[in-house]
Amino acid sequence: MDEAILKLKKMIEESDNIVFFGGAGVSTESGIPDFRSENGIYNTVHQYGVSPETILSHTFFMRKPEVFYDFYKSTIAVDGAQPNAAHKALAKLEEVGKLKAVVTQNIDGLHQKAGSKTVYELHGTIAKNNCMKCGKFYDLAYVVKGIEENKVPRCEKCGGIVKPEVVLYEEGLDDWTIRKSVEAISKADVLIIGGTSLNVYPAAGFINYYHGDKLVLINKSSTPYDSQANLLIHDSIGKVLGACVADL
Repeated sequence: MDEAILKLKKMIEESDNIVFFGGAGVSTESGIPDFRSENGIYNTVHQYGVSPETILSHTFFMRKPEVFYDFYKSTIAVDGAQPNAAHKALAKLEEVGKLKAVVTQNIDGLHQKAGSKTVYELHGTIAKNNCMKCGKFYDLAYVVKGIEENKVPRCEKCGGIVKPEVVLYEEGLDDWTIRKSVEAISKADVLIIGGTSLNVYPAAGFINYYHGDKLVLINKSSTPYDSQANLLIHDSIGKVLGACVADL
């Protein structure tokens, strides 16, 4: 086993207060595209005449929901994706009492699907959707069906537009989620950061609330925080975490 993975395995074995902070790279191994890499959504989707960032803004959603939902269904609302080795490893660490929380920038719900219970979703989730008029809740399947049939999913009760609980550009993060994420990170003995470029704020700034000396960065590419890490691993996050929990 690689020396760096052995070091991480030892940290995990000696701690019962681990927090994981993750980004899109955690889910790419489940076939979900990321946003900013060379083959990511922002660099490969061009057919709408405006940038993906513009489409994912609150203003654009309100003005052209039919275009938003066409983009949303084809790129983001990935139904049927399954947890990979990283999701499963984190769920196992929580099950054995070592991992206290997952703080994620992802909206795919795969951490919960793998069995994780304490998950703080900074950017919301595609799994929860609500009517903008009456507040009625709908699941992802209803929204996808609504897009396919009507281009814009509508509430069966009042006819209002059904909006995903995903944080769009121009929208603020949920206060409770921020508070719980910061609390978990600030109390952690070991903070493992994986699958994120740490370039998206305010989420990336959460790392500054960690005050321990076991900061682990797992990412295939470099990040602005590499020099601050106590342990740096440039490898597949599923491979690394899977190896660390194999005999727990």
